[in-house]
Amino acid sequence: MAAGNSSELPEGATAATSDGLTHSIRRNGRFVNPWPGWALPSFTGTPNMLHLMWKFTTGSGDRSSIPSQEVLDTTLPVVTPDFSSPVPADGMRVTWLGHASVLVQFENICVLTDPIFSQRCAPFQFMGPKRYRGPPCTVEDLPSVDVVVISHNHYDHLDYNTVKDLHKRFGERVSWHVPLGLSSWMKGMGCENVVEQDWWQEERVKNRDDIKVVFTPTAHWCKRGPNDDNMVLWGSWCVIGRKSRFFFGGDTGYCHGFKEIGKKYGPFDLAAIPIGAYEPREFMRSQHVNPAEAVQIHQDIQAKHSLGIHWGTFKLTFEGYLEPRSKVKEAMEAKGLKVADFFTLDHGGSKVIPISQDTSAFEPTVEKETAT
Repeated sequence: MAAGNSSELPEGATAATSDGLTHSIRRNGRFVNPWPGWALPSFTGTPNMLHLMWKFTTGSGDRSSIPSQEVLDTTLPVVTPDFSSPVPADGMRVTWLGHASVLVQFENICVLTDPIFSQRCAPFQFMGPKRYRGPPCTVEDLPSVDVVVISHNHYDHLDYNTVKDLHKRFGERVSWHVPLGLSSWMKGMGCENVVEQDWWQEERVKNRDDIKVVFTPTAHWCKRGPNDDNMVLWGSWCVIGRKSRFFFGGDTGYCHGFKEIGKKYGPFDLAAIPIGAYEPREFMRSQHVNPAEAVQIHQDIQAKHSLGIHWGTFKLTFEGYLEPRSKVKEAMEAKGLKVADFFTLDHGGSKVIPISQDTSAFEPTVEKETAT
């Protein structure tokens, strides 16, 4: 089915539908989370507010302990990506470019997720969170990119300079798949080949009818300016070929939407799932999963292999800078799962994932509806 039916509902309405899927909700022009108990992170809405404010003000409980560049070169290396070798016909090659930026190549298509090559994830490059691990390459170093997917509009996932550079290099050869509410911003950047999607809306890649791109739910929020709270939707992405399935988790708290994604589109050959930026837990829980929840998503969506993302790049929160990597391993072991199936990479590192030869992933027709 096609979705594209974001609902404008009154206060108190739910997103329950007869298809068993959770759909997006928009109230008074702004999207809201349909997940029970979800609340926008805030100091005032958090128990022990004064204690939490003290933590952020003083850094009390900050265990990030980011060392010198010399130490980082050993513990969290940045390597130059190798895009020259061919991708095996029976494989997917994934390259981690830092934070939530991932390059995935399969079935003669190249997909880039939430690209950021700037030094800071902020409105300006002279202030705001700065990378402690630089990008492993530049936009000019990338192979030809066919599709870029954007999960939401926060500055660490939608970067002005990177979008400008990608458009300058690739022009309309790139198909930008973005959430509802973001197309006007993209077109303001000069990008015309923009596909705006609602949760569960399925679209084909321009000139590649064999590749399906689906926007799917997450638990998060959007804000880029002082008065634009949640005027843009947020979500995850499924990119489905004739024999390959890729899932990109974007940025999210845990919600039952992942079980819905797994039931409808799983299993996935490869998933990129966020594992970092989760402490202090009482503030981050609704917007960022911790490693144990990331492993639960890995199971929910029926991923065969998962790459840990959204860590090791910007100092955003209080957990130890290497903790996400070790905690994912612990969570996999605790569930009796094969540790190697949920892996991490060096910045710029790549891995080839085997894919099955099952062609049932591809459905020849897709209904379309225009979202309003």
